[in-house]
Amino acid sequence: MKTTRSLFKPFFCVLAIAGMAAVSNAADEKKDIVDTAVAAGSFKTLAAALKAAGLVETLKGPGPFTVFAPTDEAFAKLPDGTVESLLKPENKAKLADILTYHVVAGDVPAAAAMKLTEATALNEKPIKLEVKDGSLYLNKSKVTTADVKCSNGTIHIIDAVLMPPMAK
Repeated sequence: MKTTRSLFKPFFCVLAIAGMAAVSNAADEKKDIVDTAVAAGSFKTLAAALKAAGLVETLKGPGPFTVFAPTDEAFAKLPDGTVESLLKPENKAKLADILTYHVVAGDVPAAAAMKLTEATALNEKPIKLEVKDGSLYLNKSKVTTADVKCSNGTIHIIDAVLMPPMAK
């Protein structure tokens, strides 16, 4: 059984995805996932969520992790009040479940991901992968920027927040 700490390590990779220009500059300097994301400036919601879920230190760890990072615009597509509700202390476990659904163990470049039909997230739930018109999709979320290299993994920027499947 995986420890809680090991489940959250890949989640911090998502923080590393900051802004498009800042991400590429940060990646050139080989910053970790969290620092890359913070430097970019377009992942403020993700950064706040990672902090609220207690996942920052994990994603600053050695990895490697692959993070599918939703932008602030992706979080804005959620129904009104969703983000605010998830950031409340009483919803920490649910937030951590959602965030760890955006991380997989290992360094998975886009070329490798495009050959897969499914991946298992850190929270041990399946993510459906599909290529449509040359673009990689995870469930219904499109990868808009692939292969942002960090010192502890790779970030793929996505256009929608991934919601883990409900327990049956």
